[in-house]
Amino acid sequence: MQIGANSLYAEMESIKGEVTPSVNLQGGLVREINNTSGGDFGELLSMAINNVNQLQSNSGSLATRLEMGDTSVTLSDTVIAREKASVAFEATVQVRNKLVDAYKEIMNMSV
Repeated sequence: MQIGANSLYAEMESIKGEVTPSVNLQGGLVREINNTSGGDFGELLSMAINNVNQLQSNSGSLATRLEMGDTSVTLSDTVIAREKASVAFEATVQVRNKLVDAYKEIMNMSV
């Protein structure tokens, strides 16, 4: 069985409709990132980092509200937000590591 990028993307798009977050995670930002075809790499990277920052801020805000006794925030919402922020941060670190490796490889090329 061969898995292509297009079939994987189509599967992810079909699943996306089934998952609905209980906390609004600013869908406008996701749409902005999806609509950057042919955009500047720096802008795309900046938007992705801002998205990670917003996820971390949301996670911290939910945790603080939960600790202060806000009854509108549940423990499960807080844990899910924290895990999303953690996964996004780890992905960002991996992208950074790949960029640094690529830079080092380019710098070691002979001219």
